[in-house]
Amino acid sequence: MKRQLVFLFAISCGAAHAQQPIGSVGVQDATVAGNLTVSGGRAVLVANTTVTAKDHTADVTLNRGGSVHVCATSGLHITAGKTTAGTTPLMLSLDRGAIEVQMAANTSDIVITPDLRFNIRSDAPLDLRLRVTGNGDTCVENRGDHAPVLGVADQFGEASYDIRPGQHVLFEHGSLKEVVDNESSPCGCPPVPGVSVADAAVTSSATAGGPTPSPEAQHPFPAAISSGLAPTAAVPQAPSGTVHAQVATTLSYDANGNAPAPDSAQQTTAAATEPQPAIPAIQQPQRLAAPTPEPPTSPKPTKDVAHWIGRFFKRMFGRG
Repeated sequence: MKRQLVFLFAISCGAAHAQQPIGSVGVQDATVAGNLTVSGGRAVLVANTTVTAKDHTADVTLNRGGSVHVCATSGLHITAGKTTAGTTPLMLSLDRGAIEVQMAANTSDIVITPDLRFNIRSDAPLDLRLRVTGNGDTCVENRGDHAPVLGVADQFGEASYDIRPGQHVLFEHGSLKEVVDNESSPCGCPPVPGVSVADAAVTSSATAGGPTPSPEAQHPFPAAISSGLAPTAAVPQAPSGTVHAQVATTLSYDANGNAPAPDSAQQTTAAATEPQPAIPAIQQPQRLAAPTPEPPTSPKPTKDVAHWIGRFFKRMFGRG
């Protein structure tokens, strides 16, 4: 009976030891799957859990000290090993996306991606930026002059690579044979988009409960008028006592060159306060009609040839 009690106590102690929390993350920041409990709005991670960040960065606070920032929409598997010397080793497995790890690392910690495995060569403060894209490109930034050396190996163990402190590299397609050792693109979480001064002013005014700026103020001329957000300026009116006139007339055009027919509507002159002297109408010059050409006269009929010959002989013999 005594041996059974000791055995059950050992099992319960082992179970309690295995269920030591790894850390916690806000439930409003991430979706958590696996062994966990919820307390005070935070999911307490136990043993083996998966943290998937929502549309913003999720901060995982580690019980051993330090933190892991899981970038927006990224998924991270966290597994705790057996505690030794008061420290629980961690295995961080990143399927896709990006993470930022800041903790006191030791040689028992491991970081894994779908293609690569990162071993910690010495106990040292780790400031790691890691990003994995859809095509397997793996960006690694081992920040800090006192960072540990990272030994990188592929999943088949055919090649290896050491990342020195302060080194920034890119493994194209997750291959250790295609290394860009002077990578400049950031490997961690993308920066939060900046807010312009104009947007900040509008937001702060609305947040403070103040009046919402008018459309004209948000969209100055000419954008406001062209978009229909601001009324157009009214036509200025003449002040009282000033004479002004409005003239209306009709223009006509005749392709045949005839004079335009007089319009029945006369020119209208309106005086605002006092009558104006009559202005003599300007007579338009009348267009003279071109003379009609007379029809050509028909030529007179030619005299009879026989009659002409008779007269010729008559004159000739009569004189003789």
